[in-house]
Amino acid sequence: MSGTRRSPDLAIYRRLVSEAGQFWPHLGALFMLSLLNAPLTLLTPLPLKIAVDSILGPHELPGWLAVFLPAGTGRADPITIMLVAGLIVLLALAKHLIELVFLMLRSYTAEQLVLAFRAKLFGHLQRLSLSYHDTSGTANSIYRIQYDAPAIQWIMIDGFIPLVSSFLTLAAMIVVVARIDWSLALVALTVVPFLFVLTRIYSRRLKSQWREAKDIENSTLSVVEEVMSSMRLVKAFAQEEREHQRYLRNARRNLREQVRLTFTSSSFGLIIGMAMAIGTGVVLFLGVRQVRAGGITLGDLILVMSYLGLLYAPLQALSKSAASLQGSLVSAERAFELLDQSPEVPEKPFARHLSRARGEIELRDVSFAYNAQRVALRNISFRIPAGSSVGIAGMTGAGKSTLMSLLLRFYDPAHGIILLDGIDLRDYRLADLRNQFTVVQQEPVLFSSSIGENIAYARQGASNKEIVAAAQAANADGFIKRLPQGYATQVGERGVQLSGGERQRISLARAFLKDAPILILDEPTSSVDVSTEAIILDAMRRLMQGRTTFMIAHRLGTLEKCDFLVVLEDGKLQTFTSDITTGLRERLMATGPERVG
Repeated sequence: MSGTRRSPDLAIYRRLVSEAGQFWPHLGALFMLSLLNAPLTLLTPLPLKIAVDSILGPHELPGWLAVFLPAGTGRADPITIMLVAGLIVLLALAKHLIELVFLMLRSYTAEQLVLAFRAKLFGHLQRLSLSYHDTSGTANSIYRIQYDAPAIQWIMIDGFIPLVSSFLTLAAMIVVVARIDWSLALVALTVVPFLFVLTRIYSRRLKSQWREAKDIENSTLSVVEEVMSSMRLVKAFAQEEREHQRYLRNARRNLREQVRLTFTSSSFGLIIGMAMAIGTGVVLFLGVRQVRAGGITLGDLILVMSYLGLLYAPLQALSKSAASLQGSLVSAERAFELLDQSPEVPEKPFARHLSRARGEIELRDVSFAYNAQRVALRNISFRIPAGSSVGIAGMTGAGKSTLMSLLLRFYDPAHGIILLDGIDLRDYRLADLRNQFTVVQQEPVLFSSSIGENIAYARQGASNKEIVAAAQAANADGFIKRLPQGYATQVGERGVQLSGGERQRISLARAFLKDAPILILDEPTSSVDVSTEAIILDAMRRLMQGRTTFMIAHRLGTLEKCDFLVVLEDGKLQTFTSDITTGLRERLMATGPERVG
């Protein structure tokens, strides 16, 4: 996605504010709590000034403090000292209580923000067309949900609130120091223009480096995802060391980029620290001269120096936050790039509802291409009456699977239309349309859960009785009951605990449970032995009864009972006939014994 147009920072901030809209009461409470920190910070050095000027020095106690003392209490009395010491404890207690409430509310709000944003990204990913997932890759999507989505927390809570709080604290500090001695305040602020320019320069550099680092991390995760999902192939070809080195190359690139980021950030922090130190030294030099000249008291100088540290702290936080936010901005930008992807198979406003179709399918001059160099189907036209069975034959790459993907509206035709019961597929609601189809694939997909849950995936809320009935219809109940835990048996990742034939029968049971009017059988017996094939074919024939069926197969016997034969070659319709015997004979002569595709 490196070529994607980058959004300006202000646009990203606006979108983040919009995404956080439902949590504004929580963010507002966090903001108010952070504001309470500023006056408490201002009051923290006050007991020390009172002790130096009024208890140890000759100055009178502040009028507000005398209100809390018994009449006649002197400046050096123990009760006065205890009151001043107690003031330190009270300020610390108030500050820590506010911090406790802030942290609890922050944790809750941050998790809610990230959860809502991740859920939105995940939901949008599922709505995107297969073409996006084909080109983007699984690891890229996982990275954006897991690692980029938390940017909303880092910016809105860990960035925005401390940034505003630091700015307000800085303003308050400037006012207080200026009231003590305006010339010292002016000197202290001479570092501000320098820090502003420096922050702008480093922010641009850091943002560029963060983009590079995110891309490299994404590539590293892609290697892990590819290897883990293809572990059998890796082991079969003894390529563990090769994949290990491929991972290390990406990981080392990531390491170098992280070190470069750390150096850039640290050098920025070094320059800020030196600027602060120089400013503090100049103020101390001038302040000592002011005390000697009688312009300010020693307590005033201690207060100014204390406030100077407190003044520079938010100034330093403002500069560092502006720089560190760049990584979060890059993550937010990547997350919004995902949300900006539009589905290539959109649902029309006010699309037709469809409860159960009859199952009549018609293609009119349908063409489709994955890209300009890869034309998959060319001008396909045929009509299948409801309840008919259709055998689909053709060599690998002829367009068989593409044709089935168009029926399910995984893609839309580039030219022509596909009709279901006389109505364009694009006029139906997507969920309603896909509920009319049941697909049994060549390689059945099972989830890492129990056998019963895998069958019930076809229909939410299915009862145990319905699940067992579906398994019986698929000739799967016998082997399931022989397992130690029966229908509660865990199948493992992608069903690895079951044989290929067992997985296929679970897939057929799922199809029986869904009970859709249109059935797609995508070479369901190609990877099983002859005896298992007979069991599966027996279940398939029952499943096909009363349903419009599309059967992709490479064995002649599988297609002999079909009503129609469709033969594709290089994306073109070579044969469409209801004379199955003649059609299969012609195909046999063209391709050789035992195979039609």
